[in-house]
Amino acid sequence: MKENKIPYKIYLDEKEMPTAWYNMRADMKNKPAPLLNPGTLRPMTAEELSGVFCEELVKQELDDTTAYFEIPEEIRDFYKMYRPSPLVRAYCLEKKLGTPAKIYYKFEGNNTSGSHKLNSAIAQAYYAKKQGLKGVTTETGAGQWGTALSMACSYFELDCKVYMVKVSYEQKPFRREVMRTYGASVTPSPSMETEVGKKILAEFPGTTGSLGCAISEAVEAATTREGYRYVLGSVLNQVLLHQSVIGLETKAALDKYGIKPDIIIGCAGGGSNLGGLIAPFMGEKLRGEADYRIIAVEPASCPSFTRGKFAYDFCDTGMVCPLAKMYTLGSSFIPAANHAGGLRYHGMSTTLSQLYDDGLMEAVSVKQTEVFQAAEQFARVEGILPAPESSHAIKVAIDEAMRCKETGEEKTIVFGLTGTGYFDMVAYEKFHDGAMTDYIPSDEEIQANIDRLPKVD
Repeated sequence: MKENKIPYKIYLDEKEMPTAWYNMRADMKNKPAPLLNPGTLRPMTAEELSGVFCEELVKQELDDTTAYFEIPEEIRDFYKMYRPSPLVRAYCLEKKLGTPAKIYYKFEGNNTSGSHKLNSAIAQAYYAKKQGLKGVTTETGAGQWGTALSMACSYFELDCKVYMVKVSYEQKPFRREVMRTYGASVTPSPSMETEVGKKILAEFPGTTGSLGCAISEAVEAATTREGYRYVLGSVLNQVLLHQSVIGLETKAALDKYGIKPDIIIGCAGGGSNLGGLIAPFMGEKLRGEADYRIIAVEPASCPSFTRGKFAYDFCDTGMVCPLAKMYTLGSSFIPAANHAGGLRYHGMSTTLSQLYDDGLMEAVSVKQTEVFQAAEQFARVEGILPAPESSHAIKVAIDEAMRCKETGEEKTIVFGLTGTGYFDMVAYEKFHDGAMTDYIPSDEEIQANIDRLPKVD
């Protein structure tokens, strides 16, 4: 197909939307290690997990063999309000960079929540409603997940309780107000509402919080209220499963025009966006059908892949959640109050951690000011103000495109634009005012937290 016939935006028809989610674990030779009970250090059973998560979601979480899960019709109907999302050819960015590379991005910001998080939020709310629950609790970092979940719960008339990382609660008041508009109650974490919150505040007075802290509070709130369950917007296998709609649509759009990507890039916090984007491509790689260079991009201030340890660790700071084998900086690690928002988690998805450890993908960390430089460069030529999280992927996509300029290679680059940055203007203001810094934890700081990892044989 001729170059000039590829449109700026590649749209799929509603009939071309995925009807099933894809489970990468089914094709993995080395399966992710099981979650462990924090008391017995034995693999968590479905019965144990059902005390925290919805029953149907527990089945999805533990299934390592089923390749495809049918998407319920009610969820597909909801998806149609904002899906299929466009795959955009970044012609203007290519021209500005003077690169022979072809750059595409999958844009997930075409919904009120402003990000990809709604893909899993509506699924988890659906299963909670189907189970007859009163409501759900959760944590949120930058606020995208909390916003998405509040929308989903409103749709199914469920109560929604959100613990928002304190630094984001203060930096992003408008994101908080969107959640409240959709009926959610929002509490800055750590708080005095929970026992674990009180404990964290006593140990770390004045802390700006972390996702690990907020998870602890949300889990406690769910397990101490009748008719409630905890839901999570990243990290878990079930979330990567739901987010596979991103990659499935991306691949279908590329296949429509006979395009095969060389490099696939996604930002990495807990793994939801990255796992969803790469899912079908990684599936081909695992089955030996094709090969791709896959790059995870994380903030230098919270470098779990690039400087963490692959080991069992608590999923939360309060050490009440199951242990997961993942790349981690230690559950006690609290990152600097940077503007990476949703990329502030101390660990990484067990699925992605295993794939990375097996050498099936790469990881790089980037500094905060470099990320915002890339975000501004992208916004000025592509017309979308990107979220700080997404901008990590933009930064590395630009770097790879410039390498192509140096070598003359015409590689095809695809990255995930997870959402918009219109609720992140405090961060942009600090960048423009020169008040933004690049805090990078020392080796000693990271090691001190890794030394506190639980001893698991």
